Amino acid sequence: MTSDAEAPAEPVTRSQRRQRGGRRGAWVFLRDVLVIILIAVVVSALVKTFLVRSFYIPSGSMEDTLQINDRILVDELTPRWNGYERGDIVVFQDPGGWLPVHPSTPQSPFVEGVDWLLTLVGLSVSDSEDHLIKRVIGLPGDHVVCCNALGQITINDMPIDESAYVKLDPGQSSPNLVPFDVVVPEGSLWVLGDNRDHSKDSRFNQEQPGGGFVPIENVVGRAFVITWPISRWAFLDPHSEVFAGVPDGEGADAR
Repeated sequence: MTSDAEAPAEPVTRSQRRQRGGRRGAWVFLRDVLVIILIAVVVSALVKTFLVRSFYIPSGSMEDTLQINDRILVDELTPRWNGYERGDIVVFQDPGGWLPVHPSTPQSPFVEGVDWLLTLVGLSVSDSEDHLIKRVIGLPGDHVVCCNALGQITINDMPIDESAYVKLDPGQSSPNLVPFDVVVPEGSLWVLGDNRDHSKDSRFNQEQPGGGFVPIENVVGRAFVITWPISRWAFLDPHSEVFAGVPDGEGADAR
């Protein structure tokens, strides 16, 4: 007679095998999806940190080159080797006192967490209003002056014609002159907005601790393309021809 301990195991039916296989298959699928998502987040974070970053334009200071709510991509990598050139459009953190202080709006931990994650992978651009975007006019060592008898800015004693990108108010033939006479220190940039009469740029921040100069270490990178709206998709023109004949200043590398 056979005891309970010696009783043979009941055979596993085909239906049970399918159920077990289905559970294992579902887990493997879920695991693969999670791994793919994790890899995508890591790659996106690396791209945003070291290669390309997205911003939106919150103001009209760069019109007509950039419009309010345009979305742009910023090249963070190339300038680390090649430096910056006159005419480049750059995004930078506030050097101090350029932007008004806005009280932060309290958010729930969940909303903050979601925004942090979306910002990490480049899908959110919530920090755009904490940055500025302007065009580089002066490199380290440049002597930049406003203005000559024709209302032109001079760089190292050479006048430049900015009509290709500077926006004028109706009825004006040149922007309102805001005099300045500066030599750009090493490791800094002198920047102006294309919408010259409506841009709180280097000219209007000379009384700040930084003297209106932007430390290169504050620069996120060079804006190179408008990505949204689709109707405005275009590469951004540095208008290098405007600065082609400008002699080098006494400064050094613009990196």
